[in-house]
Amino acid sequence: MTRGTRRRRLRGVVAALAAATIAAVTALVGTAVPAAAASVDTNAWYVLLNRQSGKAMEVANWSVADGEVVQQWDRNDGAWQQWRFLDSGDGYYRLQNKNSGKVLDLWEWSLSDGAGFRQFADLDAANQQFRLVNSEGGRVRLLNRHSGKAVTVTDRSTANGATVTQLANANQYNQQWELVKVGSGTTPPGSFPAWPSANGEQKVSDTIEVSGTRDGGMTRYHGISSGDQDEDQPPMFELAPGAVLKNVILGSGAGDGIHCTGTCTLQNVWWEDVGEDAATLKGSSSSQVMTVDGGGARSASDKVFQHNGPGRFVIKNFQVSDFGKLYRSCGNCSTQHARTVVVENVQITAPGKSLVGINSNLGDRATLSGVTIIGDSSRKIVVCEEYRGVTSGEPDKVDDGPSAACGYSTSDVTYR
Repeated sequence: MTRGTRRRRLRGVVAALAAATIAAVTALVGTAVPAAAASVDTNAWYVLLNRQSGKAMEVANWSVADGEVVQQWDRNDGAWQQWRFLDSGDGYYRLQNKNSGKVLDLWEWSLSDGAGFRQFADLDAANQQFRLVNSEGGRVRLLNRHSGKAVTVTDRSTANGATVTQLANANQYNQQWELVKVGSGTTPPGSFPAWPSANGEQKVSDTIEVSGTRDGGMTRYHGISSGDQDEDQPPMFELAPGAVLKNVILGSGAGDGIHCTGTCTLQNVWWEDVGEDAATLKGSSSSQVMTVDGGGARSASDKVFQHNGPGRFVIKNFQVSDFGKLYRSCGNCSTQHARTVVVENVQITAPGKSLVGINSNLGDRATLSGVTIIGDSSRKIVVCEEYRGVTSGEPDKVDDGPSAACGYSTSDVTYR
């Protein structure tokens, strides 16, 4: 037997012993088996929350275009953050975005770590298919069928706008996702619902007077005016002190919207096409409070909310788009007052001119928090403006930005 033959046989014996040893150890401690696959409700929409950051996976910029980046952002349950699992068979699913109808796509079929995910038309291709694997606490990992890699938040980032990419499956926190069913009772503060559909129509010829509570049941009221911006139009509703108006849609021809003659509350009220103004606080008591909670307004050439009387105006959980001013304390009323306004948790979508206008010389004060401005990359929308209020003529603008009168900080405003 040659020396080379002996060496080859010796190596074979060592390899066999090593294999036997590994087999024995494995038998004792157990083999590494793939984690069990998770199941989903294919009829439900989900928000996917990353374990590392707590933020939601979304399509950037509300885009419906092929190739738009997928990233993470504070959860708001918008349609761009909602995903449905489409069954591709063999335990694989596509993730369809509610806003665009497109699916999560491993861009350019890459096999590399760090390759990005974007949205693309549903082709039911392997790079659009994912297997759900259980992780701790009921979370899942999403493994791409083409690459075998896991959907991951880049660099373990906790920042808004961090991209979603792929990385070798290591069961890291930034690879674990909590699947939260939309409408399951876990919707966070700060979420904004989609614009509602009307449950019925009612044409209005005369102002509807409201005392006590009126629930419109999501009826659309319209037609009290021609829908233009003329001054001194009649309101669609006039609320007595203490009145509550809720679950109402104001359609086209809304006139001067809603007048409050004292303390009043508007809950889940929507203006589809603001006429002269959406709502006005009149009255004469310094203790009166007008509260707008929920709902939204769009297509307001000038003001959304007008504050003519004294007292306090609260706007919260509200969304507005395509508008002039969200709130204006009357700049030239014949009788002036010191007024206060509170704006909290509002979603502003460009185009628009300003959120709040107050008369600081008359003692007006504004407080703003939780403001999200969308589609204003050049930051043209002014957050808070100060004017020199008058009783005749036109008021002059004197300043804008955070101040003693405009109570907010730059951290209270998020741009998307």
